[in-house]
Amino acid sequence: MDRILEQNLLYDFYGELLTEHQQRVYEDAVYNDMSLSEIAGEQGISRQGVHDLIKRCDRILQDYESKLHLVERFMAAKEKIGEIEQLTAENDTDPGERMERIRELSRSLLKEW
Repeated sequence: MDRILEQNLLYDFYGELLTEHQQRVYEDAVYNDMSLSEIAGEQGISRQGVHDLIKRCDRILQDYESKLHLVERFMAAKEKIGEIEQLTAENDTDPGERMERIRELSRSLLKEW
């Protein structure tokens, strides 16, 4: 997973657990693509302070993911749903086989959540 997508997913799942100040700085850096200087000027802190805060937020979000695995589970579920979608569109395999695979995937999804 590329870094920006990973940051976005981690923030989507765990961003509310950051302080408001951390959220503002992180959103400016990741979502608004602002430079460290722009964020520093807006927040009244140094560029180094912004850099350190972003790195700290990255670590915090990664720590939550390492404990809760919500992004990992989400990506696995998304992959299975994509496979189910693909199976529903197929016409070249046995319908019984397709239905059994769809059942397997749906049971797996239910167990995960």
